[in-house]
Amino acid sequence: MCTPSLHVTCKDLRPDVRTHMARGHPRHDRGLMASTTASIDETRPGPWDVVARLGAVDGAVAHPHATRLIQSAPAQRNLSDAVHAFCDVYGRHPGMIDDALLRGAQLASLPWLETAATGFAIERGYLAQLTAAVGPLPSTPGQAATEAALAGVRNALEILSGSERAGCATGAVAALLHDWAVTRDVLDLAATRFGIVAPPRALPPADVSAKALATLGATPGTRRAITFGAQQLYAQHRGLWSLLEARASARGDL
Repeated sequence: MCTPSLHVTCKDLRPDVRTHMARGHPRHDRGLMASTTASIDETRPGPWDVVARLGAVDGAVAHPHATRLIQSAPAQRNLSDAVHAFCDVYGRHPGMIDDALLRGAQLASLPWLETAATGFAIERGYLAQLTAAVGPLPSTPGQAATEAALAGVRNALEILSGSERAGCATGAVAALLHDWAVTRDVLDLAATRFGIVAPPRALPPADVSAKALATLGATPGTRRAITFGAQQLYAQHRGLWSLLEARASARGDL
């Protein structure tokens, strides 16, 4: 099975971190460079609108495997695989939002991050409950490569959340909140299939995040950093969905 590359380029971080993250897929790097240049155009909408527009192109809503799971009657193994993968990446504590909150690179973001962290704690518990309900990880060729790829995602998210550049972690968290709506649709589908009651969605709504980012991205520099962080988060999720798609294909479940 061909495992997609999940590392990214992060020029705003420490040299050793840049070296580690510069191993991304060339096609992804080209796309990120182009969209980073476009983000400097100050005539574009506010920071949250930029995050949402990037998500519409590069987020889960635009990925064929996520769409396939939501719009069809997916095999239980595909749902189980998605639950296990997202639990592996986001089911640990402290998570990306908690790390960004503790780092506090952008102090004005702390109230919004606190709300997001509280809401995501519910999602983390939900992931744990679902993982227990769906049973063992589906047997799939290339499991060792999958584990390495998931570790790469976790490491990339840790680097993003730990960035000292004001706005980078903020943008990554904003993209996570925006993209999680589709992920949650998949998780809720799995919950229905496996007899679990889904908890209410408690992440900050779009209008709250939009208001927060309007303040947090008030300068050109922080706006560029927010855009950059969002781009990198979406790149990780795009790679994760592609990995799940490749695994489903390897099992003959597509």
